[in-house]
Formats: sequence, structure tokens, C-alpha cells
Amino acid sequence: MSNCTVGKLMTRKALRTYWEEPPFRRAAVASSPRAARRRGNAWFWRPRGVQTRGSAASMAASEQPTAAMKRRHKAQYVPGQQAKRPRGDGGPRKLELGMQGILITCNMNERKCVGEAYSLLNEYGDLLYGPEKFTDQDGRLSGSEEEEDDVEAALKKEVDQIRTSTEQKLRRFQSVESGANNVVFIRTLGVEPEKLVHHILKDLHTTKKKKTRVILRMLPISGTCKAFVEDMKKYSETFFEPWFKAPNKGTFQIVYKARNNSHMSREEVIKELAGIVGSLNPENKVDLNNPQYTIVVEIIKNVCCLSVVKDYVLFRKYNLQEVVKSNKEEPVQQNLLSASQEEKLKEIKLAEEDSKEVKPEDKGQSEEESKPNESDSQQA
Repeated sequence: MSNCTVGKLMTRKALRTYWEEPPFRRAAVASSPRAARRRGNAWFWRPRGVQTRGSAASMAASEQPTAAMKRRHKAQYVPGQQAKRPRGDGGPRKLELGMQGILITCNMNERKCVGEAYSLLNEYGDLLYGPEKFTDQDGRLSGSEEEEDDVEAALKKEVDQIRTSTEQKLRRFQSVESGANNVVFIRTLGVEPEKLVHHILKDLHTTKKKKTRVILRMLPISGTCKAFVEDMKKYSETFFEPWFKAPNKGTFQIVYKARNNSHMSREEVIKELAGIVGSLNPENKVDLNNPQYTIVVEIIKNVCCLSVVKDYVLFRKYNLQEVVKSNKEEPVQQNLLSASQEEKLKEIKLAEEDSKEVKPEDKGQSEEESKPNESDSQQA
């Protein structure tokens, strides 16, 4: 073995692996420094201009399929991601204007939150509104095509059937993208969100039975509009009428929360909405301790979600975790407060008794001190 035929070897491991390879692989290894390093961390030197069999051709052939595969995978990845988004339920997949539903907050586990929300809402939804019904439209479509002869009437009927089929494909509860982290929005259809959520919280408050682990707060959303002050003023003038327009009246407070939005001012929104409630009926008063109604304002990006709820303080700001614990902890807190108050009353009584009681020794000392003063005055 000479240096002119094999080349200069840096390690014994490279020499061993070189001779173990078949002849057509030796040329490829010797012609490719990268392959040489990968095989044995060695550099095979060959004089410039000397080519071996299959050196350049094998490298070009080996590189072309990998580049084609990379291009093909990248081309297939983007349309696959786009085609994966739309679903067959016929409804939008993100929070939009005009939606009604339930806004749910969770703690770092949105997928499990959606599962818990479906099970909880379906349970109480079946109790209030009955089980959800689904009908098949395929048989009706085939029969109608055979019976109808007129073209215009057939087209009109097909459009009506497609519209009804898409409406029936919409589920009673459907999760959509909210646009914020740790927030889930469940779109509702044929359901009053305020009534349903109030019924759930009332049942949890009375039974003290914990049914969720990930869900924190559950807020009903009765209407949505654009997250701009002028649009909110126009929308709320008609939205607040069922609760605050004369002869209806009541105490209220406004709860504001903004996510992924920086152009709205909390003070300005609260001031404008409070002015609208006051203009509907001057007898509507603000009460921050225990109001009759609570106006919930939830802003996510450029969508404003509004609702008016009852028992906001009683149900612990509509927090499912705190509602279960509240009835258990209230007696303990009351007992602690009563015990501390009794101790304070005892301390006050003891202090008053000590101030009223005067010792006889102190009286004698005070009389003796007064006598020398009288004698001094007589001498003077």
C-alpha cells in the first residue's frame, strides 16, 4: 500500500474502514471529505484533477433525491395545514361579532377545559332544554329530487334544504378560538347563556359538589360588538333595556377585563356605560358591595363581549372552584370573627374596670402631697 494509491490516512480506524468497503464505495469515500469525516474522522488526500469512478456522479445522484424530497415535503406541508382548519359543521371557528356563548377561563390546560365544559354544559343543557336532536337529510334530498319537476322550484328547494341541513349540523355547544391564552369560548345555539350558567352555579352552590378540575370561571356572553367606544355605546343602548330601562331598575356594578387589547381605556369604558345605564332610568344606582346586577365587559382583541348577570358576589365572581368552597368556609370564618370580637370586648371591659378602680394607698398619697402644699401657701 502506497500513498499515491490510497492517500494519506490520519487514523488507523479510517484505514480499517476504508479497506472493508467495496471498491465502488472506496472511490466515493476517498473523493468526499465529508463522507470521510463521517466514516472515520479522517481526511483522504488525492491529487487535484484525479477522478475516480462514480465520484462526482454518485455525489450528484445522492444529493438530488434529498433536495427533491425536501422541496416536496415543504410544498405538501403548507396546504395540508390550511386544509386541516375548516370543519364540516358549517359554522365559524373563531370568536366573531354577533355570537352568543360562554366564556371560560382555565389554568394552562385548554384541551381538558373544553372536555370538562362539554360534559358539564351537556348535562345541565339536557335538564333545561331536553336532549339534543339530530335528523338525517340524505333521504329527504333523494326523494325531493324525484318528485319535483320544475327547475326553478327544484333549485329553490335545494337551497332551502342545504340551509336547513347546515343549521341542523350546528351543535348546541361548539368550541371556537377565543384569541387569548387560557380562555375558551363555547358558542351556544338555541340556549340562553345567562339562564344556563346561573342554574349551574346555583346547583353547585347548594349541593357543594365539585364537578370540574380545570375550569376556573364561567361567564355567560349575551352579545358581542366591536371593541371601540362608539360601537359599544350604540350597542349597549339597546342591549341594557331589558334590565335597566324604566320601569325596570336596580343597583349595578361594572366589571371590566381586556386581553390582547391596548387601545381601550378602562376608566373611559366604565364611565360611558354607567352614563348609559343612568340615562335609561335615573333610579339605577351604583352598588359595589352587593349589587343586584353586574355588567360584565370582556374584551379580546377587537371583540367586546357583554352580559348582565345576577348574584355575582354570592357566586364568588362566577368561579366554579370558589363556589364549592364558600359554604364550607363561611361558618369557620364567622366563628373566628365572633371569637376575636368577644376577646376584644373582654379586653375593653377590663380596661374600663381598671380605669374606674382607684386604690386607697394612692388616695392617701395624694392627700399627704396636698397637705405640704397648703402649709407652704400659709407661710407665704
